[in-house]
Amino acid sequence: MPNAPAIVTSFILAFWISAIAILAVQNATPISLRFLFFESVQLPVGVILAFSVALGLLGAALFKPIAQLGLTTQNPRIKN
Repeated sequence: MPNAPAIVTSFILAFWISAIAILAVQNATPISLRFLFFESVQLPVGVILAFSVALGLLGAALFKPIAQLGLTTQNPRIKN
């Protein structure tokens, strides 16, 4: 079954998307985020959660190749 990892990944992604959708519908109240002296515009919780998940996925997707590249250039004896 060579497609099993792709199917499992699809199910996990579908679960998280549906969880975010349910949470967004239940929490439509706008909130604003504060960090130090910065404050964001008011957005619903679901939108903020969706952006956070998307940024996390992008960060992880960009970090892995960069980390592997740094690993191979620092010590050529370490194999991936």
